[in-house]
Amino acid sequence: MIDELRTLCEDIAREAGDFAHRARRDLGPGARAAHDTKSSAVDPVTQFDRSTETLVVDRLRSSRPHDSIVGEEGATHQGDSGYEWHIDPIDGTVNFVYDLPGWCTSIAVLHDGRPVAGAVHAPVVGELYSAAVGRGATVNGTPITVSGARQLATSLAATGFSYHLDDHRMRQADRIARVLPTVRDIRRQGSAALDLAYVASGRVDLYFEEFIKSWDIAAGVLLVAEAGGTVTSFDGSPVDVTTPSGVLAATPALHAEILSAITD
Repeated sequence: MIDELRTLCEDIAREAGDFAHRARRDLGPGARAAHDTKSSAVDPVTQFDRSTETLVVDRLRSSRPHDSIVGEEGATHQGDSGYEWHIDPIDGTVNFVYDLPGWCTSIAVLHDGRPVAGAVHAPVVGELYSAAVGRGATVNGTPITVSGARQLATSLAATGFSYHLDDHRMRQADRIARVLPTVRDIRRQGSAALDLAYVASGRVDLYFEEFIKSWDIAAGVLLVAEAGGTVTSFDGSPVDVTTPSGVLAATPALHAEILSAITD
């Protein structure tokens, strides 16, 4: 069952990501995608977010009609199987709008509230990350592991910012001000799913962010865990991906130190 779910995540994430990628290319290089806004004036949503989510939901309803579905763009379905799919059709919509490469499709399936399989497809760079509980994590079929970094001072961190134009951004700015002096540098990719995939594959050593949603992190949290990383909430407890208050993912040797830095 787990292997079948992983394969389904991979297949649908690949199809959906490629669908969105073709649509983005058809707009032309540098052309900005038309968009509306959601939670604030700086939080965009495009017709392609919605059409890509429709594609994913259609595939899931056909393959797994008794499973529940939660989609970023409003797709919901209440099933009775105990399995629940969390979908972000285009994670990194701002990048998609501006024709920047840092966006992906993220799909994960949960059982009893915990991710058991997931995939993150970054079609612009041709990378498909996937993981299943107890099966490890891969990119394009090749096994991946976290970096194994042991020195916080020479580590590369990743983070993201809220689109809520209130004290959320001020709180995040304060947290970054505490972290920046302790690390080599900080990257802001614009996609939580890709940030977590990059921790899993050793491209960055740690990632922290708050004010996120289940569809942002469900697949990525599993990727990091299966790649040998440590993933917790900001209080050090296990992450509840269905109601995340924040997530910290890091190589095991760095986790305690960076947790102290972001919470002091």
